[in-house]
Amino acid sequence: MPRLTLTAVALALAAPLAHAAEPGEGVSITMVQPTWDTGWFQTAIYSKLLAELGYTVSEPMTLDNPAFYQAVAFGDVTMWVDGWFPGHNSYRDSFEQGAEIVGAVAKGGALQGYLVDKASAEAFGITSIEDFKRDDVKAAFDRNGDGKADMVGCPPGWACEENIEHHMDAYELRDHVNVINANYSASMADAVAAYGSGEPILFYTWTPNWTVNELKPGKDVVWIQVPFVDLVETEKGLEDAATMTGVEGCVADPCMLGYVANDIVPVVNSEFIAANPAVRALFEAAQIPLTDIYAQNALMNAGDQNIQAHADAWIAGNRELVDGWLETARAAAE
Repeated sequence: MPRLTLTAVALALAAPLAHAAEPGEGVSITMVQPTWDTGWFQTAIYSKLLAELGYTVSEPMTLDNPAFYQAVAFGDVTMWVDGWFPGHNSYRDSFEQGAEIVGAVAKGGALQGYLVDKASAEAFGITSIEDFKRDDVKAAFDRNGDGKADMVGCPPGWACEENIEHHMDAYELRDHVNVINANYSASMADAVAAYGSGEPILFYTWTPNWTVNELKPGKDVVWIQVPFVDLVETEKGLEDAATMTGVEGCVADPCMLGYVANDIVPVVNSEFIAANPAVRALFEAAQIPLTDIYAQNALMNAGDQNIQAHADAWIAGNRELVDGWLETARAAAE
C-alpha cells in the first residue's frame, strides 16, 4: 500500500472545502445604464451582485432608450436594469425579437405626473393642468415672457417626452404651456432655486427621483390632475391604472395623474439569459425598495456622487437578503 505524504493528506482533507466555481466565471457582461442618473444606483447594485456570481461586468455604458433597445436585441450589449414599462412599450418592436424583460427592480411604484408648488396651487386654485389655460395662471408661471407658463419636461429620446407631447395635443395646451426639454437635472435645479426664491414652478417628474425628496409632495409641492385620461397609443387599454388612490400630496384622492404607474425592470439579451440561468434566477428574486432609491438619489442631489460607495453600503446593509438571492442564483446554475 502506497504511503501518503503529509502534503497529500492535507490536500485530501482540504479538497471537500475547496470553493466551487461561480456560475459566471469566464462570462463577460456589457452593462448599460440610462441617461437619467436616478437609475445609476440600481445599475451599480446589480453589477456588484453579478460580479459576486463570478461574472466580469463592464463599466456601464450610458445609452438613451432607442440605442439601448436596438443594441440589446442584436447582442451588442447584454442588459440594463432600467426598463420602464408600460412607458417603454413603444420600444417593444425594437427588442422583443432578441431580448426580454426578466424580473423587476421595483413593481408598480414608479409614478409620473405634473406638480406645482403648493403655495401657488392654493393661491390660484390650481387642481389640474387645465388651469394653465387661465391668463392669470399663465402670467404667474411665465418666466421667459412668451405669454405661456413654463414647465420642466423631459429631454428628447426619453419616453416621458413622448407622453408630454401627447398631452400637449390631447389637452390643447400648446398655446398655453412652454415645455422645457433641456437637460432635466439642470432644469430641475433651476426650478428648485426658483422655488427657494418664492417663484411659482410647474414641472413633470417621476418616482423614484431626487425631486420628490427635495420638494416634498404635500409640503412643498402638490401633484395636480389631468382633465381626463388620454394615454399614448402603446398604453391604450390601461386607462384605469392612470388614476390612483393614496397618492401622497395629490390635490384629490383618487388622483387622476394621467400616467400609468410603471414597473422598473431589467431587459436582457435573450441568448445571454438562456445560457445563464443564474442571472435569470437572481433577477427574478431581487428587488430594491423605492424608498432606498429615493434616499440615494437625495445623496447625489446633495453633491455626494460616489454611487459605487452607495451601492456597497446598500449591499452591506442588506447582506442577509442579498446572500439569499445569490444562493438562489447559484442553485439555478447547478
